Amino acid sequence: MLRIFKKAENTFSSRGKDNELADYYNKDLYRFDFKTVGERNKALKLLEMRGFDVDLVEDLTGYVVKLPRYSKYAPVLKNTVAMIETPEWRIFLMKDLAAVEDAQKQGAKIVEVDVKF
Repeated sequence: MLRIFKKAENTFSSRGKDNELADYYNKDLYRFDFKTVGERNKALKLLEMRGFDVDLVEDLTGYVVKLPRYSKYAPVLKNTVAMIETPEWRIFLMKDLAAVEDAQKQGAKIVEVDVKF
């Protein structure tokens, strides 16, 4: 997971100076997808040079929570980076550990297995 935080007036755009990263940006999933570690590292450097505060999280343990599929999930969804559904569960990748704590207050349980988003 690559978390990118805006500093001051910085935003990502697929036009102009951010065009170098446009090929990696998945608009449908609102995330960057890289085929190699080298591509990812290059993007990290470009984003940092442009004033973005980048936080690379390689181990998702502790960032993934689940709720029963038919429970209310809107309060959890607002702090979610990605979500998948199974017949029994809605599984959320949370943006940070504070969001995980908030989700737990809403009844979510931490997922202890490896989940692919």
